[in-house]
Amino acid sequence: MKVTLDLDALVAGGKLTKDEAVRLKGLAASDTTALGTNIFLAFGTVAVALGAGVLLPSAITAVVIGGLLMALGMSLTISKVVRWAVFAQIVTVIGALGVLGGVMLLSNGSVWINLALAVGLAVASVAALSGLLASLSVLMLSVAMGSTTAYWSASYFLGVDRPALTIGVLCLLILGLYLLSLRLPHMYERLAIIAMRTAILMVNAAFLVGSLFGDGLLGWSSGAFSIVWALALLAFGLWAVTANRRWVVNAVAVFGGIHFYTQWFEWLGPEPFAILGGGLLLIGFGLALARFNRWISERKRAAAVA
Repeated sequence: MKVTLDLDALVAGGKLTKDEAVRLKGLAASDTTALGTNIFLAFGTVAVALGAGVLLPSAITAVVIGGLLMALGMSLTISKVVRWAVFAQIVTVIGALGVLGGVMLLSNGSVWINLALAVGLAVASVAALSGLLASLSVLMLSVAMGSTTAYWSASYFLGVDRPALTIGVLCLLILGLYLLSLRLPHMYERLAIIAMRTAILMVNAAFLVGSLFGDGLLGWSSGAFSIVWALALLAFGLWAVTANRRWVVNAVAVFGGIHFYTQWFEWLGPEPFAILGGGLLLIGFGLALARFNRWISERKRAAAVA
C-alpha cells in the first residue's frame, strides 16, 4: 500500500523528527531515480522494436518482436526483480499488443483464434500479475463476440455486432469474477476486480448500442434494450449502495446519465428547452453523486476511528 505524506507538515506538527524526514526523502529520491531508469529503458526498448518493425513490416515481425518483449517482461516479473518492475510491466503490455495485432492479422479475425488469445492473455495476466493484461483479456473476449472500434476523420466508432450475446456472456463473467474475488488473496483479487470492471464497462457499451439499434440476430428491439438497461442499472445501483461498492455506484451513475441523455435527445431532439432541461438534470445528478461519495468517505473515516 502506498501512502502520500506531507513530510514538512508532519515535522512542523511534531509528528515526525527532522532526521526521520530526511531518511524518508532519501528513500523517495532513490525510488524516483529507479522509476526514471525503468521508463527510459522501456522507451528505448520499444523504440528499437518499432524500428525493427518498420524495417521488416509484416504481421510475423509483430508477433516475433511482441513475443520477445512479452517473454522478457514476464521473466522479470516472475523472477520478482523489483528494481525492474515498471520496465517489465511496460514491455509485457507492449509485447502483448504486438502479438495480438500480428495474430489477428494472420488469422483474419477468426473467432476461435480470438477466444484463444483472450484465454492466453488471462493466463499471462495471472503469471505477470498485470492488471492491464487482465483488462485486455476481457476486451479480447468482447472482440471475439463481435465488438469493434474504428477511427475515421476525427470520429471514433464503437460497434457491437451481437449486443445480446455480449451482454449475456459478460454478465456471467462478471458474476464469476466477483465470486472468485471474494476467495482470492489480495494480489489475485486485484486482477479479478480489474477484469470485472472492464467487463462492466463493455456490458454497458453493448447496452448502449442495443438501445440505439437493437439486435438483428435475435430480433430484439432498441426499446427492449432500453428498458432492460434501465432496470439493470437501477438494480446494480441499489446493490452497490448497500454493499458499499463506490466504483460500481459511480459507473452506474455515469452510464445512467449516458442512457438518460441518449433517450432524452432521441425523443426530444436538439431543442432549446430539451438542452436546458438536460443541463439542469445533469447538474442535479452530479451534485447527488458528489454527496454520495462524500458520505462514503465519512463512513470510512468513522469506521477507521472506531
